[in-house]
Amino acid sequence: MTRRLCEIFKSPRRDEMYLYVDRARGLADVPEALLERFGTPVPVTVLMLSEDKPLARAKASDVLAAIGAQGFYLQMPPARESYLLDLYRAPTEGRY
Repeated sequence: MTRRLCEIFKSPRRDEMYLYVDRARGLADVPEALLERFGTPVPVTVLMLSEDKPLARAKASDVLAAIGAQGFYLQMPPARESYLLDLYRAPTEGRY
């Protein structure tokens, strides 16, 4: 069973975007271009991640595989439902 001590950072620029990295390597393997778009990483937590550990929106095995292959795992925000986006659209006509 694969286990790894991971540090998780959140993006100050985008809600629900997280970056998982190996605690020992830190942010050394994260490309500079990604860090520019991500913003200054804000530490959230450190956890021992194993393949059987339940995560909210990702499979732990996928996270571990990505960290092993590229040095990080980027968790994107969930897709917004189209009906929720309608709440933020301004009306185009002022009819009441």
